[in-house]
Amino acid sequence: MTKDDLAKLFEHMRWADREVLAAVAEAGDGASAEAELLAHVVGAELVWLDRIEQVAPSVAVWPAGDLEACAGMLRTAGERYRKFLAALPAERLSADVRYSNSAGQEFGTRLDDILLHVVLHGSYHRGQIATRLRAAGARPPATDYIGFVRGVPAATRRAPGLAPGPRGRGR
Repeated sequence: MTKDDLAKLFEHMRWADREVLAAVAEAGDGASAEAELLAHVVGAELVWLDRIEQVAPSVAVWPAGDLEACAGMLRTAGERYRKFLAALPAERLSADVRYSNSAGQEFGTRLDDILLHVVLHGSYHRGQIATRLRAAGARPPATDYIGFVRGVPAATRRAPGLAPGPRGRGR
């Protein structure tokens, strides 16, 4: 994976986090569990960057906070990752990062693997949030990567009688 690929994945991550924040805010007071999970997503993004940059954790992996705090952490994480990735030499992607996890265990993991983990971790939990919002009767945002790159959400179900897409496949 190239540095440019990672930068695009992080753009998607920032966009998807903002979409989920807006949906949770729209769901109102009944979405406190979803807000807690979103705070974890953003807290983990920041904790991983702190580990990469070898600085003390700026937040907890499961930070307490309301949606306003989540919005602030999202802005901070977005700006920090944007600056980090812009200054990152491509050859550093294969270098190990030494860190301790939240249980105090020490590890060494390739930087590109950590960055990919950050992106995938958020996708996993945004899916959980979407499921919870739907179960509560709220409308979850479409945060699929393809919707991000197209600028149009991906279709979720084919309407009856709709003709197949190119080569007989749906779009």
